[in-house]
Amino acid sequence: MNKKSVLVTGSSRGIGRACAIAFAKAGYHVFINCRQNIALLHSLQDEILSCGGTCTLLPGDVGDPSQVKSMFCQIEKETGGIDILVNNAGIAWFGLLTDMTDEDWSSLLQTNLSSVFYCCRAAIPHMVSVKCGRIINISSMWGTAGASCEAAYSATKSGIHGLTKALAKELAPSNIQVNAIACGVIDTEMNARLNEEERAALADEIPSGRFGAPEEVASLALSLAEGNEYLTGQIITLDGVWI
Repeated sequence: MNKKSVLVTGSSRGIGRACAIAFAKAGYHVFINCRQNIALLHSLQDEILSCGGTCTLLPGDVGDPSQVKSMFCQIEKETGGIDILVNNAGIAWFGLLTDMTDEDWSSLLQTNLSSVFYCCRAAIPHMVSVKCGRIINISSMWGTAGASCEAAYSATKSGIHGLTKALAKELAPSNIQVNAIACGVIDTEMNARLNEEERAALADEIPSGRFGAPEEVASLALSLAEGNEYLTGQIITLDGVWI
């Protein structure tokens, strides 16, 4: 396969879906992934094919190291490895820290942070062998600022920021760039808990006066995949100047 390839984790909806479509339209072969809603993944496949793109379904839990290993075995058979890794898979948890169970914490940590570690570990050997690659971690502004009633979520995103900065230094000699996008309020199903009144009040708090669109995150991710090779180790905030 002559095309460059990209894996977008958690790509069945929201930011991940927008990223998968953006990369497909830009000529990449896209490995699309989700853990549960395979029907949405098939819908994404249909959309990518309808716009002339190519993709491979790669269902699996990226928070499970054995499943990540199996996914990358399939990638290796098809393309030898990936050129771009977009670590997007993530879940939210709202509430007081004292109300969080051990199972809640473990699930959040595995999905939001361990998945980034596992996928990076699996993707890096090929990138090092060809002395080229990009890793883009989709994170949150709360990884920098912290959020009340989202302490555990904020902690996982802070972990992504630390991993991004450290891994960028580790991989720079191999011409592999590692950056993160710290998203503000993006209009996805993760904010579906908000009613219309709450959405309006939240939008009023943001100087830009609105939520961001998944496509705006995807556009930035694509520019990081194709842009300046000297830009690495950065946490790029995309929040409408909220923080």
